[in-house]
Formats: sequence, structure tokens, C-alpha cells
Amino acid sequence: MSERRSIQEAKKGSGELLILALLETRSLHGYEIAKQIEVRSGGTLKFTLASLYATLYRLEDRGWLRGRWVEKAGQRRRYHYRITDSGRKVLASQRADWARFFAALGMVAGVKPA
Repeated sequence: MSERRSIQEAKKGSGELLILALLETRSLHGYEIAKQIEVRSGGTLKFTLASLYATLYRLEDRGWLRGRWVEKAGQRRRYHYRITDSGRKVLASQRADWARFFAALGMVAGVKPA
């Protein structure tokens, strides 16, 4: 399996965590979420807008995110997402799950945090 494919497979399971974590401190629109994931990961993680929006819609349907239209002078209106109280609980749980997963990788495969 190629390095890129391994990262793509891991990304599929981490999308919810990444999105919820980014929205923990402020609301963002979809394109900003995609850019922040790419920038903060040093370009390692990239989401197509189609897969990102599918995940955003799913999280909103579950009640973990709430969205609203925001208009700013000189810009087109954008749909901003923010995390809900339910989403914060899920984020805490997912962080704990991922921490256990990374610890297990370290014990079994010798994977260490960068």
C-alpha cells in the first residue's frame, strides 16, 4: 500500500474528529474548514469539497453541528457551521478514542507522535 493511500484510508475515519475540533473555538464555513485542515496538517490531509460537505451534512443531521447563513459586506453569503453541546460531548469521546488508538499503535507498531 502506498503512503498516500494509507493516509487517505486513515483520513476517512478522522474526518468527524477534525471538523468538530476545528469548530470547537469558532464557526467556519465549509471552504475555511477544508483550508484549515490542509494548512494545519502541513498539506498531508486534504478533503475534496464533495466529501467534506457530505460529512458536514451528516454531522448537522446528527445534531453535532448547527449551521446558519452569514452575510458580510462585499462578500457573498456563506453557510457557517458551529459545534453544538452534543457535538462537544462527541468530540471529547472521539479524542479519548483516538488517544487510545495512538497509544496502541505505539505499543504494537512502535509509532511515535511527530
